[in-house]
Amino acid sequence: MASAIGYIRVSTDMQVADGVSLDAQRAKIEAWCLLNDYDLAAVCVDAGISGKAADNRPGLQEALAQCTKGTALVVYSLSRLARSTKDTIDISERLHKAGADLVSLSEKVDTTSAAGKMVFRLLAVLNEFERDQISERTTSAMQFKKSKGELVGAVPYGYEVGTDGKTLIKNAIEQEAISLMRELNAKGLSLRNIAGRLLTAGYQPRAKAWYPATISSILKEAA
Repeated sequence: MASAIGYIRVSTDMQVADGVSLDAQRAKIEAWCLLNDYDLAAVCVDAGISGKAADNRPGLQEALAQCTKGTALVVYSLSRLARSTKDTIDISERLHKAGADLVSLSEKVDTTSAAGKMVFRLLAVLNEFERDQISERTTSAMQFKKSKGELVGAVPYGYEVGTDGKTLIKNAIEQEAISLMRELNAKGLSLRNIAGRLLTAGYQPRAKAWYPATISSILKEAA
């Protein structure tokens, strides 16, 4: 009987949004092994870890290390395996050198055949293209909100949220502090000295203290 190494991964957001839990992925892999006469030798897990970088996932590295000649790495979907075409192809090449195969259940990919290898590479590219499109739409939506003066992320220093809960309006006191920062910065004062001057002038920071990095960030945002 051939051996299989299962790999399952889930981030907190993924588990909540899509319901593809670790247990669900494990069950699918176990069912595939039973139907295809594979002995499930191990299931390696990355729980609550992003798939952005392959080398930051100990579970994946453990799974790849156990994939030897004649074994198959079985995953629920390509999205669980990797989040970039480069990582996906690199993993495929590593398995090929080890003499192991890759099986992705959702996409019905099986690299034991030349056709399977081709489909696998095409799907990897399409998956990354879809993620790039989502990222572009998100960026465009955020830029549109900013152009309308609506809140995106944390409230920037110098502003506060209006009564509608989404529109940003200028905070007069914080705008005065920013003006002082600019003036002192133009005079060549260090960020640490600017912090001292702000406190002397009675301008209180949002955090516990005026940190040089905070002042630098505010000056860049206000530029």
